[in-house]
Amino acid sequence: MKRSNRLVVLTEYFLENPRKHIQLPYFVELCDTTKSSVSEDLDIIDSVFKLQGIGHLERTTGASGGVKFIPEYSSEKSLAFIDELSKRLEDPSRILPGGYLYMTDILGDPATVREIGRIFASRFSKLDIDVVVTAATKGIPLAYAVASFLQVPVVIVRRDPQVTEGSSVSINYVSGSSRKIQTMVLPKRSLKEGSNVCIIDDFMKAGGTINGMISLLQEFNADVKAIGVLAEADDEEEERVVNHYTSLIKIKKLDMVNKEILIEPGNFA
Repeated sequence: MKRSNRLVVLTEYFLENPRKHIQLPYFVELCDTTKSSVSEDLDIIDSVFKLQGIGHLERTTGASGGVKFIPEYSSEKSLAFIDELSKRLEDPSRILPGGYLYMTDILGDPATVREIGRIFASRFSKLDIDVVVTAATKGIPLAYAVASFLQVPVVIVRRDPQVTEGSSVSINYVSGSSRKIQTMVLPKRSLKEGSNVCIIDDFMKAGGTINGMISLLQEFNADVKAIGVLAEADDEEEERVVNHYTSLIKIKKLDMVNKEILIEPGNFA
């Protein structure tokens, strides 16, 4: 196989299989070439990935040596995307009754969700994460996007148990915004004991739902390594019950009377 063809084949493989460790003989056979040629190809691909700010190739030596693609979005690209997203969300027509912000179209756009997942995965790429956990329902697209870059499964916490998922663990928690007692459940088979977890959610006000997930995960002896939220509300009247998290945007002002929205970058920056 010619070098130009090999570069296309190898690049496509890495982009489709992030964080998957593969030994060099696999690529030698795939491209019908030599180990030294593959090694030179990897040097080229690694330099381009770094130049484009989308990640790098991590290589290991020895008997089990190989290579894997670590997706990492550059800070410049991440901040540019967050700025663009903030402008989209500052449209006054997005204001909903009750002081909420309409974001369903954002969460339904595959390209936007993928970029959000790439940014979170870049921030958490150096952590040893086994699974991404989210609460049904709006956080599900984001969780799958993050998990696709981290190459880990997704576990969904629900309000009610489902008969098709077997026995479940349930807890009661206090919603941070409404101060109501609510329930969330997680099937016993969905999460291994002692897993390293990344929690992803679409919106956080006081953090009651995320705090509830943390309490539920403690029943599985899980270790919460990271928490990522797309948007957080800047509400001084609400006492924040979650402190260690990463947010992409902050809703600084939402004025229903004057139809004004002010969005700022979250603590990601």
